[in-house]
Amino acid sequence: MKVSRKSDYALRALMTLVGRYGQGPVSIRELAEKNDVPRRFLEHIMLELKTKGWVKSIPGRIGGFELAKRPEEITMGQIVRFFDGLIAPIGCVSATVYEPCSQESTCRFRRIMLDIRNYSSRRMDEANLAAVYGMQPVTKSEVFSSAFIGGDGI
Repeated sequence: MKVSRKSDYALRALMTLVGRYGQGPVSIRELAEKNDVPRRFLEHIMLELKTKGWVKSIPGRIGGFELAKRPEEITMGQIVRFFDGLIAPIGCVSATVYEPCSQESTCRFRRIMLDIRNYSSRRMDEANLAAVYGMQPVTKSEVFSSAFIGGDGI
């Protein structure tokens, strides 16, 4: 599974809003600069988040965006599904964007793909924005752990 750039940028902006929750709006300029996101693209993303009721916009010179819901009420799963449509690694194990495959009745690795879908989906649905914000950032040593050195393509 690969999260789209749109989901990535939405989650970045939302993390900034979680960090400033209850402190007033954050300008689109600040959101774009802080999260290294093109401003015009972020404007569209923020409007989409607004239509879903996750953020609200405050007009005016000191306006911007803030969360419309408590961070505990929004999950990563909701955001990723909204922008990407599915979490399944392949179409034949997707419940929402199912794609039939001629090998379904005999495919052995499909079971692993289903397990990956179920784990990823469950994990992101449990991960509300407040909990994610409270986690420590991933270190480079975790990404390049010796346990995965031979894992080309990870």
